[in-house]
Amino acid sequence: MSRFARWSERRFDRQLPDFRALWHWSVTETTEFWRAIPEYFDVLGNGFADSSVLTDDTMPFATWFPGVSLNFAENVLRHASDPALRDNPAIMQVEEDGRRTAIRWAELESQVASLARTLKDLGVEPGDRVAAVLPNIPEAVIGLLAAASIGAVWTINSPDLSAEASVRRVRQLEPKVLFACDGYVFGGKELERRSHTAEVEENLPSLMATVLVRTLEPHRVAGEMVGHAHKDRQRVAFDEAVSTPTPPRYERVSFNAPLWVLFSSGTTGEPKGIVHGHGGMVLDSLKGISLHQDMGPGDVYYVAANTSWMVWNTLVQNLLVGAAIVTYAGSPKVTGKDHHFQIISDLKVTQFATGAAYLSMVEKSGLDPRRGRDLSALRSILSTGSPLPPSTWLWVHEAIKHDVHLGSDSGGTDICGGFLGSNPMEPVHLGFLQGPLLGVAAAAHDDDGRPLINEVGAMAVTRPLPSMPLFLWGDETGERYQSSYFTAEPGVWMHGDWVTRTEQGEFMVHGRADATLNRQGVRIGPSDIYDALQEIDELEDCLVLGVEEEDGGYWMPLFVVLADGAVLDDALRDRIRQTLRDRASARHVPDEIIETPAIPVTHTMKRLEVPLKRMFSSRPGGKPVNRDSVKNPEALDWFRAFAAARRSGQAA
Repeated sequence: MSRFARWSERRFDRQLPDFRALWHWSVTETTEFWRAIPEYFDVLGNGFADSSVLTDDTMPFATWFPGVSLNFAENVLRHASDPALRDNPAIMQVEEDGRRTAIRWAELESQVASLARTLKDLGVEPGDRVAAVLPNIPEAVIGLLAAASIGAVWTINSPDLSAEASVRRVRQLEPKVLFACDGYVFGGKELERRSHTAEVEENLPSLMATVLVRTLEPHRVAGEMVGHAHKDRQRVAFDEAVSTPTPPRYERVSFNAPLWVLFSSGTTGEPKGIVHGHGGMVLDSLKGISLHQDMGPGDVYYVAANTSWMVWNTLVQNLLVGAAIVTYAGSPKVTGKDHHFQIISDLKVTQFATGAAYLSMVEKSGLDPRRGRDLSALRSILSTGSPLPPSTWLWVHEAIKHDVHLGSDSGGTDICGGFLGSNPMEPVHLGFLQGPLLGVAAAAHDDDGRPLINEVGAMAVTRPLPSMPLFLWGDETGERYQSSYFTAEPGVWMHGDWVTRTEQGEFMVHGRADATLNRQGVRIGPSDIYDALQEIDELEDCLVLGVEEEDGGYWMPLFVVLADGAVLDDALRDRIRQTLRDRASARHVPDEIIETPAIPVTHTMKRLEVPLKRMFSSRPGGKPVNRDSVKNPEALDWFRAFAAARRSGQAA
């Protein structure tokens, strides 16, 4: 980032002495900044020198680089031509039992080229959709790059989704080709997915072929894996599809051509297909991964992300900057709750990305992640998914590595990147995100659209980003796009988070606006309660809701999951209440404390605060929760039963 700042000073005759000056330039001189990114990184493509950067900067649907054509996969695989990287690992696959395999950059380029030829032979053309139901394995990365290289549109979700949930997402796109697998290993168990694949295939009328990845039974032929093939469809084994030597070729497409489709969780209603473009993902990834995360050749990036979560896409974004990546589809607890740190040690990982909940889990376990391990290569940890509790922030520096750069970043599926997060030029202060990312004009707004300092407000983005969605799938008029992000203020992206911005430009994220609690007119972020309760070892997990009642009252229950051997007696209830008074305020004390077997979460491990709030509310509105969108549906069933009992007056 410092080198980029010095280069930009010379290129544009600017004074950019520190991060704040660099950020201010990036959001006030939008055209200069976004022209600088492809120039500095020498992005491969046609027309950058002659194209305008932004012909219309009105959100939504700002028009970026209208005269440019490029290809995301070409910009990733350029590293295979680098003599210093060509024979180095690009992807390292790890199994639960510790077995490892590596794919070198040259091999990656070769397999992508061969698979791209197979896709073309199957009839896939630019703009056609290619879908995948695969775990976090190298074949998923290779499939994405092969589809992108020919201008096809990629989408992926995890095989731990039900077949019905996968179909609800994928069928919208009318894919020509499906990537699927025979199964995967999780927690020491082989989970068969042949029948799952057959059900998905049967419900995709647009499908012309399936590419089958053999992970459990590598010697079984493709046609035997899922029964008899449909008479109008082909089945191809992945190993065969990547084995024909083929010169690499890349279809350069419009800057704003679709690259991939990510889906919202779909907890209520149909999952929302969010379409991102080749150009936006190339530029924003270079900015975020190279400048903010300081990643590049020689680095190793590890995130054990479920493929349904946008964080999985950060694997290919790290390949874009020349870093090596680690893929792992197994359990995070197969050898203990700190299993990820064994992988970090074995593969000399330099950046580890994970959900805040995982770090908190290891903290509460009492395990020592350093014991018997070498974490010397680890330079940074990226925490995301939910706010990081201050106690966990301190624990990371005490228990993992004192000089690791721990960043808590906030972004979303909506832009497949970050709004707020880390930078390598400033210090990290406990409990605060360092600030907006370059190019992100983020602020906290009040109800009238005025910016706030040191007060809780709604997070607003007032300048366009090339990573904003091209469109939402099936939203021909743009009405759903408008209603999702632009209803509060014309031309201002409202992300739906409550945040506080400090005078220094740091941010604190309090949680989703529609999950925010309201005590006597004072807004309270659920994360404030979760943070305060981190110190109570008897609590494994918790969920707080704010429910408007029919008589105008307000009910704020706290649901708790107890650790093994703990009992929710009066003494523990009193300690929970006193902890909230001492570490937060009297307003944070719940009306009831209720034991529950588990907290329902999405497949990306996010609490279902808003749907559950609606479940308990006596006011009409909202759709019921889709059970197949929940990672642990049995927990959702418990809440449904409890809510019904409460409405009938039978809840204890």
